[in-house]
Amino acid sequence: MALKTYSGSCHCGAVRFEADIDLSQGTNRCNCSICAKARSWFALVSPDRFRQLSGAEAQAEYQWTPAGQPASNLHYRFCKTCGVRTAGRGEHGPDGGPFYFIAIGALDDADADDLANSIRYVDGRHGRFDRPPKDIRLM
Repeated sequence: MALKTYSGSCHCGAVRFEADIDLSQGTNRCNCSICAKARSWFALVSPDRFRQLSGAEAQAEYQWTPAGQPASNLHYRFCKTCGVRTAGRGEHGPDGGPFYFIAIGALDDADADDLANSIRYVDGRHGRFDRPPKDIRLM
């Protein structure tokens, strides 16, 4: 698969975005405390591959600083009306620079064929983003 432009939105339609994603590079499911509670499923993209089309003012942001970290790295964004997560922003991604994490559930035009075999499980609870946790049943 190659880079493809996907459209995304929240449930009520107040927030709309586009993201250029190569799903063959994998999507992520994490078991850190916030991802486990939200059952997060996301794809990482560089800032030049994300476009907010509308609804920036319709979003709220949540920041969390993990234990042992000096500051928050992730900025979780969600619609103030319907509560759906759309695309969050991170400061220090896999390549060391800023990135966006796109909620797979918010993509309007990704189908099962696009998502088949794309999931990569990461052990964020233990800071091991290079391997899956021992138990993925609830992810």
